[in-house]
Amino acid sequence: MTIEYIVLLFTIGFIGSLLSGMLGIGGAIVKYPLLLMIPPLFGFQALTAHEVSGISALDVLFVSMAGVLGFRKGGLLNRSLIAVMGISVLFGTIIGSFGSSILPESAVNIVYGILSLLAAIMMFIPKQEEPQLQEVTFNKPLAAILAFLVGIGSGIVGAGGGFLIIPILLLVFRIPTHMAIASSLAITLISSIAGSAGKILTGQVNYSVAIIIILAGIIAAPIGAKISQKLNTRALQSILAALILVTTIKIWIDLL
Repeated sequence: MTIEYIVLLFTIGFIGSLLSGMLGIGGAIVKYPLLLMIPPLFGFQALTAHEVSGISALDVLFVSMAGVLGFRKGGLLNRSLIAVMGISVLFGTIIGSFGSSILPESAVNIVYGILSLLAAIMMFIPKQEEPQLQEVTFNKPLAAILAFLVGIGSGIVGAGGGFLIIPILLLVFRIPTHMAIASSLAITLISSIAGSAGKILTGQVNYSVAIIIILAGIIAAPIGAKISQKLNTRALQSILAALILVTTIKIWIDLL
């Protein structure tokens, strides 16, 4: 592995994890397409879809952990929400993660494209006024069902599911944006435990690349979390919506 390749991978990992900490996503929605598309543009060997999903799964575990630490103060982590959706997404991710090993690469990419398209659609649906933090309530059975379904899809592509969980929290349950971002990172952390285990046990992880991506993420995610707490709600929602939309368009252009 050359110095140039290491620098390129570190840059991809840093950018993705900075956005992860800012927006409450595990970072896979950014890193998945970047890891597939960027290295070949610079003359490096392309990573397979299975390798990228394995790297993403392991990376999300560490990045989410670093992001949650950045939000540990301020009362933005909703423990009830994290427990209900975290347990459900964990079981869904186990199914998706182990099942992904028998899917062809094209199927893994299609699942990613469908998930990102759903997230993009939800982000552009008008939202009602947010309640105060102390007034937050949610439908626990519905939250558990939706988290389970998100877990299956995100387990297949090696994502923690944050890019889908965030729109669900904002649109379906009307969770305040800053609380949704912080709680989503914690839910994603739980999901990534099963996701990374499944990818490791099925031999889908390129460890030399994963280590570089993870190191970049551990540095960048807490920085992103601190930036997030200083940005207003509308700015955060706009950044997340634009990120999901651009990624969705790119992945579908490559699939079609």
